[in-house]
Amino acid sequence: MTIAGSDSGGGAGIQADLKTFAALGVYGTSALTAVTAQNTVEVTAVHEIPTHTIAAQIDAVISDIGVDAVKTGMLSSSAVIECVATSLKKHTCQPGVHCLVVDPVMVAKGGDKLLQDEAIQTLKEELLPYALVLTPNIPEAEVLTGLSIETMADARHAAKMLISMGPKAVVVKGGHRKGKPIDIFYDGTSYYEFTADRITTTSDHGTGCTFSAAITANLAKNLSIKDAVEQAKIYVSASLRSAYPVGKGHGPLNHFGHLDPSR
Repeated sequence: MTIAGSDSGGGAGIQADLKTFAALGVYGTSALTAVTAQNTVEVTAVHEIPTHTIAAQIDAVISDIGVDAVKTGMLSSSAVIECVATSLKKHTCQPGVHCLVVDPVMVAKGGDKLLQDEAIQTLKEELLPYALVLTPNIPEAEVLTGLSIETMADARHAAKMLISMGPKAVVVKGGHRKGKPIDIFYDGTSYYEFTADRITTTSDHGTGCTFSAAITANLAKNLSIKDAVEQAKIYVSASLRSAYPVGKGHGPLNHFGHLDPSR
């Protein structure tokens, strides 16, 4: 299940998540937290869904269909974060039981802010303690920790600090650093580095959503956390490599590119 915002351009948010779920062979459900008007160039409007409607969506899905894994994406305000946390605790999360992939979506590819400043502390307090996996990029990790992250050692330090906030595992994504995009994985005991070639493309909108959705799908298929992350990175790289231009700005990944026998 994805609990996230809608991207009218189809590249990120629940659209990217549902495509990823389908591509990886799991059944996807969704609860919308916001409707955005956006394309490959900009976000022109954001309408936050009332919290009672968000809660009703989560209740409807879990009470009938159920969930094997859950991810959150765009949660734009403290009220929305508190609503989602309350609903998940009610149905699937109990204190000390981790069951959630949290993608702390803060800024859109074009630079538009998607998380209000006042909501950051709420995110730390209400969701991170229940996260199985937290997947911040470097700017998001800097906001959550207050650190400046420039080196691999900085990323490791940030991952350790983030683990102290409650998640069972953290992936500090390396796409914003120069050189190879090396992701730092830390589970509270061991560090791992997941490396891939940097793919030069403008078809990179929704990369973070796709990555966290792929982790969620892999967890639903009972992969270990480390394997779920590793396979998600391979999938995202394939989706970037096979993508084709859409729109005038940052277009979407090709979520089904790995299924094309000609590639």
